[in-house]
This record gives sequence, structure tokens and C-alpha cells, in this order.
Amino acid sequence: MTAGPPSPAEGGERAPDLWADARRAARLLAADPPAFGGAILRAAPGPVRERWLDLFRGMLPPATPWRRLPPGIGDDGLLGGLDLAATLAAGRPVARGGLLAEADGGIVVAPMAERLPPGTASRLAAALDTGTVADRNARFGLILLDEGEADETVAEALADRLAFRIDLGAVGIAEADAHPPEPEPASGPAEPDPVGSLCALAEAFGVASLRGPILAARVARALAGEGPIGRAEVTAAARLVLAPRATRLPAPEEATPEEPVPETDETPPADPPAEAAEPAAADTPDDVVLEAVRAAIPPNLLDQLLAGQPRLSAAKAGRVGQAAASRTGRPVGSRRGDPRRGRLDLLGTLRAAAPWQAVRRAGAEPRPIVVRRDDLRIRILRQRTETTTVFCVDASGSAALERLAEAKGAVELLLAEAYIRRDRVALVAFRGRGAELVLPPTRSLTRAKRGLAGLPGGGGTPLAAGIDAAVAVALGVRRSGSRPAIVLLTDGRANVARSGEGGRAQAGAEALRAARAARAAGVPALVVDTGNRGEEARAVADAMGARYLKLPRAEAGQLSAAVRAAL
Repeated sequence: MTAGPPSPAEGGERAPDLWADARRAARLLAADPPAFGGAILRAAPGPVRERWLDLFRGMLPPATPWRRLPPGIGDDGLLGGLDLAATLAAGRPVARGGLLAEADGGIVVAPMAERLPPGTASRLAAALDTGTVADRNARFGLILLDEGEADETVAEALADRLAFRIDLGAVGIAEADAHPPEPEPASGPAEPDPVGSLCALAEAFGVASLRGPILAARVARALAGEGPIGRAEVTAAARLVLAPRATRLPAPEEATPEEPVPETDETPPADPPAEAAEPAAADTPDDVVLEAVRAAIPPNLLDQLLAGQPRLSAAKAGRVGQAAASRTGRPVGSRRGDPRRGRLDLLGTLRAAAPWQAVRRAGAEPRPIVVRRDDLRIRILRQRTETTTVFCVDASGSAALERLAEAKGAVELLLAEAYIRRDRVALVAFRGRGAELVLPPTRSLTRAKRGLAGLPGGGGTPLAAGIDAAVAVALGVRRSGSRPAIVLLTDGRANVARSGEGGRAQAGAEALRAARAARAAGVPALVVDTGNRGEEARAVADAMGARYLKLPRAEAGQLSAAVRAAL
């Protein structure tokens, strides 16, 4: 028996398989783009990505529309709307089609798809669902070029509608230039229930959306052509569609011990019907199919699944904003309003007034363009909201010897990154009988290093006082208009109460009450367990409603990377 390709967990090289799967996905998508929705192409700009795009475009029929989505495109450009120049010239409303209507029957390519505004993503998803835009046909395939790093990902509501998710990060230009032949699924006996098998595979890998198995069934049908769908087509479809959507690894089957059959003289009962004797094949996916799909899970996704730790999405530093009534910020649309209380949107105002010009000029109106108060539009501006990460560090004797140096290094690394994003960092340390604000919210590297260098260690663990101080800083940050997030580094073994008296029982109870108060305040938090034993820190994390991360032997770089991935 020939061994299959090594799994990413074993450190095997899978670039040739990735490129072959990418070629097969391109061929399937080129045959019927609207049926499969499209593909997410995760790769950095470069020759490998361009090679796949050229390959895919060459597979399309001649004269297939190919449109590139400009960054920051508005609703008029995307969906169509009023042609302002033609309307003013004709004196009547003249509509024009948008980019999606122009791409009917073809492909829309969206660069930097991880940064698509939510409104644009929702309009693309609606067009994929209905195939129409403003009473015009708009059946197209969507190629999302994902260039995101770390937690930057495409909106799931849009990604769920696309059949293929292609990751070319591990493919080199040599593999792309080799043009290996695409291995076709070997013909075999027909699968009794291919849709049921795909649904069972989706359940085994934690694919909750029904679009996953539906799109996988379409892929299996396309691979089988006019013939029956066999196991090979089901496996290939699951590899292409379901594996990149996996959210968990299949649970291993537990062996059930055989119960001894009691001896009796009675006649044994008749055999049960065949359909009741064993579950349907769709209920228990074949081990060979499971392993084939598991081997197709992208390596970075498999690492996350093995770690079993989802991201904390409540605080995304530097990439959030909110609509504001001020006169500064990035324009995201317009609304009716008074220009004295906002910035006039001239084009929006003219678009609102244009359909009525023929009626308004019917009398003795000398003005060429008549604009009334109801036509006035002002811009909606979105301001960037900075994030302030409040580090609450256990500097007590139980943690200082092993953890304080790593905590200082992690804070310095994260502060350097926050400085680039123009975000801020604060530092609260607790030891002895209370807590102190070592570093007020700042983005000054010099000030941070000075405060960290003078941070002493030793003494008891007043955990409740530390959480109280961190929450107080976070609430002050929120009142100033910034977004706070708390990172608590502790082993959780509180032994000093708020009053300064010793006693683990009282100190532990007060720490849990302080954690519940932090949860009630609605501040997103991460608890980093720096201890080597016990579950005290996990209990604090549960009380805070915080993400829990155990790093008993982490270095500063590892701790910084873990906090950055979580927040």
C-alpha cells in the first residue's frame, strides 16, 4: 500500500498537492462560476498568485467579463445608480449599471478582501444569492484576494458563499512553473448516498453551515460528469470544499467492550432487519475518507485546531472605527442633513436634485440647476478608534522570580507594535499589599522602558486589588473615547485581601468578586496563566468572561505573540 502525503502536523511538504488542488479548483470554477460562487485566494502578492490568476483566466471562455473591484468603491459604482451627467443633460433620470451588472456571466476580483467594508461585503453576498442587482442580471464568480496577516480574515458571511478556499502560502514558483498534471479521481463503484456522506463529513469536521455540503455536492457532481458519483469524487469534493472550513478534528471512535453473551437454553431471537443492524454509511464516514480530508486541512488551520483556542474578537487593535458627527474622518457615505452641522456632499446633493430638474424648471425658473433644502446631503465620516491595552502584571514573590522578566519583555515588544499602530499601552503591577499604576496609558517607548526597568518584585499576591486597578484604568480609557482591553498575567494564587491582610480563602473570594465586576463592566480581557500548577487562574478567567491562555514556560517573544494573536 502506497503511503499518502504526510500531514502538516508531521511536518511534511505539501506544496505540490496544494498546487494540484488549486489547479483543479480553478478548472471547476471556470466551468461554471455562478454555481460555485467563487474562491478565496490566500497568498501574498507575487508571481505565484499571478500565475494562478493567469491560469484561471486562461481556462475561462473567450470574452468572459473580468472586473477588478476598486478599493473604497461606493454603492453607485458597485450596484449602479443615477448617471448624473446624462440626467442633467437629458432633464430626466438616466440610470447606469454598476460593476456587478457589468460582470454578469464573468468574474469579479476583489484585492485586499480582508479589508472589505462590511457594507460592501453584504452587498456582494446579496448579489451572489439573488443573481440580480437593481433589476439587472448579475450572475458572477467572486475571487477574493486575501492578503491578511494574523487575525485579518475575509468576512465569514461572504466566505461561506464561495466554494473554494485556496492557500498558496506554501507554494513556490518552481511548483507553479512545473504544471503537474491534475490527478483525476479514480473511477469506482457509485456511492449509495453521496450527499449524506458529505453531510456526515461536514459534521465530523465541525462545518456548521449547510452551504458547505451543498457546494461540496456540486463539486462532486461536476467531477463525476455524466457518470455516478463514487467515493473518489466525494473525497475530492470534501478535500476542496470542506477541509478548509474545518473547525475541529474528528473525534476518535471509542472502542466499546464486548459484553459476554449469557448462556441460556432459550432459542436466540431472530436477526434484526439489515437496516437496523448497523447505522447508515453516511452516519459513520469511512476512515480512509476522513484521513484524506484531514490531510487537506491547511497547516496553519490545523495548528489552530490542535491548539483548540479561538481568537478573542472583542478588541481588534487599530482596525475599528465608528461613525462620527465631527468634521474629521474617512467618508463612508452620505445622509440628508444641514451643511452647517457637517461637511456638504456635493455629488450626493446633485444626485438627489437631478431627477426633479424637469419639473422644477417648468415655470419661469432662471437657474439651470434647482437645489432645494431636502436635496442637501452631508457626509458620514468614520473615525478610527485607538485601542489601549492595560497590562495587569503579578509582581508578587510567587511570580517575580520566573515571570516578571518575561512580562516586561512582552510589554516592550507589544508597545513597539502599538506605537506603529498609534495605539497605547498601560501597565498595572500588584504585589505586597496593593496595586500601583506603573505606566499610565502611553505610546512613548522611552517612558515605558523607564517604568518597566524600575518595576520591583516580591511580596504577597493582592489579586483583587490588581484587577480593581486595571478595571479603573480601563474605564477611564473608555471615557476618553478609546477602546480598552485588559491582559492579566498571574498564577491566580491570591493570598492578600483588599484590606492588606493575609489569608488565601478571603483573598481568593475577593479576587473572584473583582473578576465578576470586571465582566459586568464589559471590558474584553485575556488571562495569561503564568503558574505551573493549579486551576486558580482559569477560575479567574471564567469569572471575568475572559480568554484563558496557559503559558507556564513562555519567553517574552512567545508571550508577545500569544497576546497579539488573542487581541
